[in-house]
Parts: sequence; C-alpha cells; structure tokens
Amino acid sequence: MDNKKCHKCGASEFAEGTDFMPIKPNKMALSGGNKIYSFCLECGEVDSIRIENTAIFRKK
Repeated sequence: MDNKKCHKCGASEFAEGTDFMPIKPNKMALSGGNKIYSFCLECGEVDSIRIENTAIFRKK
C-alpha cells in the first residue's frame, strides 16, 4: 500500500478484506455494496473503510 504507518502501533504492513454482510440502501433492497476494510497486519487496527459500489445509493 502507500508507505503509511499504523496510528496505533507504527507498523507499515496493511491488508484489505471484506465483510460478509454488504451495506444496503434500505432494508428491503436485494443488492448492496461490499465494505472494504484496510487494516494493520500487526495489531489489526482498521485504517479505512470504503464501499465498493456506491452507484446503488444514488437516487434515480
């Protein structure tokens, strides 16, 4: 990743992973966007969370 350091432990190795439950625009929606977590491999501190597909949240 981008030569960043963990705010908690100072390590510089990060990985990305996803949650098993996608975020949905409402509780009746069938599809959702995956949450992508960037986290420190040393201590597990989450550096960032982003949504993979934001288009489903735009009103038509």
